[in-house]
Amino acid sequence: MNIKKVAVLLVIVALVVSIPLANKKFGSSNEKLILVTTLTDRVIRPSILASGSLTHEEEVRLSSEVIGKVTKIYVEEGDSVDIGQLVLQVDDQNFVAAFEQSEAQVRLSRIDIERQQTRIVNLELQWGRKKSLFEQEMVGEDEFEALTNQLDLVRIDLKSSIERLRQAEAQLEQASDRLRKTQIKSPISGVVTSLDIKVGETAIASSTNIPGSSLMTIANPSSIYIEVLVDEADVASIALGQSAEIVAIAYTNTPMQGVVRFIANTAKVEQGRQGLSFTVKIKITEANDVVLRPGMSCRAEIFTGGNNAVPAVPIQAILVDEDRTLARPQYYAFVNDNGVAVKVIVEVGVSDDEYQEIISGLKIGDDVITGPDNILRHLVDGDSVDLEVES
Repeated sequence: MNIKKVAVLLVIVALVVSIPLANKKFGSSNEKLILVTTLTDRVIRPSILASGSLTHEEEVRLSSEVIGKVTKIYVEEGDSVDIGQLVLQVDDQNFVAAFEQSEAQVRLSRIDIERQQTRIVNLELQWGRKKSLFEQEMVGEDEFEALTNQLDLVRIDLKSSIERLRQAEAQLEQASDRLRKTQIKSPISGVVTSLDIKVGETAIASSTNIPGSSLMTIANPSSIYIEVLVDEADVASIALGQSAEIVAIAYTNTPMQGVVRFIANTAKVEQGRQGLSFTVKIKITEANDVVLRPGMSCRAEIFTGGNNAVPAVPIQAILVDEDRTLARPQYYAFVNDNGVAVKVIVEVGVSDDEYQEIISGLKIGDDVITGPDNILRHLVDGDSVDLEVES
């Protein structure tokens, strides 16, 4: 009998001890284990990613304005040149001949004018004498009028000769201009980045990309910048003077610093991209020992926000009300109020990869629930929670 009583007593004690343990182990308690973070001021730097390539702002592709065989190239690829320096010579034999012919024509025109002027002087003297004799009725009227007409015609011939001189001088200027164009000179100071023609090949006066139309390319190495394409959905956030971090594909571990200096006014459709894009040019302010070469593929992160600290919480703490009847999305978060989850409607601002700005709804020092996600997504206003402070 005593043994039975002892056995019953042990069973009762075991039940008293095991029931709370089972409740704790199998979650019969309504309390949910959560992570929280305190709302504080943080610096948020929202950014936009864009891709592009390095290019020269001051770059010229030289082409010939006359057709002729290249007789001399005075530079090689990689050479530095000064503005106005002779870099290439086109065969000028025919142009020299045309220039000399035009010069001769100008000289002939001037000689003809001198002859006309001398003849006018002689005829004016004759006309003066004839007029005196005519007034004395010693010369007939027909003879005097014939001399007058001859003088008038010579004066008209002089005007014609003067116009022919002007025409010859214009032709001489054209011949001189074509002759000058056989000497290709650099319009800027820079470096020869490419040499596209050889001695003996024919330079062609053309803007199309055919052999001989491009002679060489000269660029100013100090004018290199990055040109990226920004989607039309993001271009409204871009402004002149915003800072950017640039990474060249060849130097992934060496980011460069830059500043936005140009935003295109007109969108364009780029081959291989969907939708419209805007060209944005970024000036490189710190190259950080990167060897810059035009054409390098780059990725730029343009920071669209300032460096001011604002109230912010981790992005995962902000939830969105999926009620489609609302005019706009409604954002909310849960605050731990002495072990109770309290739902708070919030107004959000800018964000980066980690944090979301809180404009209203929360105050500095609030303990905002940040997870775990499987619990946070199913929290209801008024749920009991068990606190675990997030480090």
